[in-house]
Parts: sequence; structure tokens; C-alpha cells
Amino acid sequence: MSRPTRAQRAAAIAARRADAVELRLAGADPLTVGKKLAADPTINTDRIAYPFGYGHELYAKGRPAPPDDTLARSVLRDTAHALEHRIAAARESIEELRALEDARLDRMFLVAYRKAVRDGDLPAIDRALRIMERRARLLGLDRPIRAEITGGDGGPIEVADATADELAALIALTDPAAERGQG
Repeated sequence: MSRPTRAQRAAAIAARRADAVELRLAGADPLTVGKKLAADPTINTDRIAYPFGYGHELYAKGRPAPPDDTLARSVLRDTAHALEHRIAAARESIEELRALEDARLDRMFLVAYRKAVRDGDLPAIDRALRIMERRARLLGLDRPIRAEITGGDGGPIEVADATADELAALIALTDPAAERGQG
């Protein structure tokens, strides 16, 4: 049997990681996953040698299987790596979709803008502005609105410790249901 290439090893490890994630999503604990995907058939719950399974380097050398805590840690490491990879792929997809939506907005804006400028068409002006607002939200162009809460006369808010009875009295002052005896 010939040695697997680097690409074959990487593909087998990626498949093991994907299987580990699927088993974890199905509710299996890390040790159960480690035993299900173990290279050594004596600990593999299916009694098969999982290709590039957990402990494969030990099994290939005829050494004993890794202990349970090592199996569980390996599964946790694998699932974390696989999930990071999935998150990165999702981010790339989101950026591609954002670029596609931006291109669509460009096409619609051009139509609305021409009509707004050429004809002075008020609905077209409104539509162009809505497209501009949508693009600003899509691309995060708008600055966040700063809000400041102040006390009486614009001064600072005073904070003091209060007992439960004092808080209940304050709530009763501001809650119309409490005033009518419905609280």
C-alpha cells in the first residue's frame, strides 16, 4: 500500500472533522465522537479502522490507542477548527452576496437617477433616495446616532442605592396600571 499524498491526508482529516462536527451537532459527547472516529478498531465503536481517525499515527506504529481524555481533547480541537473554517466560508459568502446586492442597487439607482434628474420626477427622486439609504445600510456607511441621557436641567443623572420598597414606590409613581390598582 502506497503512502497517501499530502492532499489525500488533508482531505481525510477534513472529512474526519466534518464527521466530528455532525456527530457533535447530533448530540454526541466528545469522547463518544472520538471512539466512533478512532483509527484503532479495538476502540472504534463500529469496530473498523477509521481512515486518519483519532490516534491514527499511534495505530500505524502498533502502539496503544490514546487515552480517553486525549481522544476528547482531539475531538474538541477538531470541531473548533472545522467550525472556524465554516464561519470563514460563511463570511466569504456574505461578502460575495453583499457585492452582488450592491451591483443590483447600482443598476436600479441608475434608472431612478436618470429619471429624477432628466424629468425632475418626484417619485423617481424618492426612489433614488431610498436606494441610497438601502446602500448605506448594506455597506454600513451611516454613522451611528449618538444619544445622551441627562438628568433634570440637562445635568448628570444621580444614582443612589434603593430598597425594594423604595423601588416599588417609584414604579407605582410611573406605572398607570399600578395607580389603578391593577399592578
